[in-house]
Amino acid sequence: MRDQDEVPYIVIERERGGGVGSFLLGAMIGAGLALLFAPRSGEETQEEIKEQARRLRVAAEERVREAQRQLEERLGEAREGVSTRYDDVREAVRAGREAALSAREELEDKLQRSKAAYRAGVDAARETVSAAAEESQG
Repeated sequence: MRDQDEVPYIVIERERGGGVGSFLLGAMIGAGLALLFAPRSGEETQEEIKEQARRLRVAAEERVREAQRQLEERLGEAREGVSTRYDDVREAVRAGREAALSAREELEDKLQRSKAAYRAGVDAARETVSAAAEESQG
C-alpha cells in the first residue's frame, strides 16, 4: 500500500473558453484516482461513485447553463449590432435618395432656365434681324 505522500497529483490548467469536455475529462480522472487510492468497501465505493456522478452531472449542467447564457448574450449583442447597422444603412439610403432627388430637381430647374434664356436669345436675335431688315428696306 502506498503512503499518502506518494499519491500522484494532477494539475488541470484552464484556458479562457475551455470546453465542457475538458472539464468532464478532468472530473472523471479525478474521480477515478480517488476511487483507486481510497480504501473503502464495495458499498462505500458504489455510494462514492454515485455521489461523484451526481456532482459531475450538477457541475456539467451548470457549465451548460452558463454556456447557454453566454451564447444568448452574444446572440443578443449580435442582433443589436445588426439592427443598428441595418438602421444606419437604411438612413444612408434614405439620405442618398433625398440628395439625388434634390440634385435632379436643381438640374431640371437649371435646364428650364437655360432653355428660357436660349429662347429669349433666339427671340432677341430674330427681333434684331427683323428690325435690321426693316431699316434696310425703309
